[in-house]
Amino acid sequence: MAPLFFAGTLLAFGIYSGYPSRVSDRNAAIRALIEHRFPDATPVTHRTAEPVATGIEVLDGILPGRGLPRGRLTVWMPQGGATAVLRAACHTTVAQGERAVWIDGLGTIAGPFWEEGPILVRPRNRKHGLRGAEELLRCGGFALVVLAGIEPEGTETVRLSRAAREGGGALVTLTTHASMASLRITSQILRESYRWRKTPFGDPAEAQEAMIRVSARSLGWNRSADILVPVIPYDLRMALESGLVDRRGAYKGRRRIDHEG
Repeated sequence: MAPLFFAGTLLAFGIYSGYPSRVSDRNAAIRALIEHRFPDATPVTHRTAEPVATGIEVLDGILPGRGLPRGRLTVWMPQGGATAVLRAACHTTVAQGERAVWIDGLGTIAGPFWEEGPILVRPRNRKHGLRGAEELLRCGGFALVVLAGIEPEGTETVRLSRAAREGGGALVTLTTHASMASLRITSQILRESYRWRKTPFGDPAEAQEAMIRVSARSLGWNRSADILVPVIPYDLRMALESGLVDRRGAYKGRRRIDHEG
């Protein structure tokens, strides 16, 4: 009777007749479903490839895995300094032999001020920007995709997250909507940290450096660091500058000639 009681006891606790293997398979299926439906419910370093390094040692030190997670959505809530840091991350990605693309939804970045390396995309409207980001992510040819000036919502976020998971690239959106984000980053410029170039009279004339405080949060992760960045002014180029051709009225004159002809 003892062996029968022992076998029944094992069966009651699920340790008999191969029952543990079925339980483990069921748990794995549930875990996979949670990862698919709720990406931010699993640790950002779980089942991910080597992250995309930003090239900024201090910033990489506060990110899980020392970089932006591949195949995941990272939401950067901009309060100052986000553009400068992410542009540096794009150039680091290209320097390491991979591709990076910046989708400028608002058209705030002028072509002459964009340094060669990362691809700059300026979509015509919001719909084109979201569709382009989804295709670039799904193709798997880009290690880093930055979406700026367009804030995805609802099903748009779901589609982008799935495209990033399928393509294996790191997606960073500059938005205040943090739903479905595996990693949430905030940054702000410390006002008292500005270092100014002074005039001969001792008055501040031009900012040279500023300190940015960056915080990274994820499941079981919360770190922050201060990053010192240089301030580079970009002056608008005018048509009256030396070396540039003054083409004011050229197109209008050509139309008049064509019309008269």
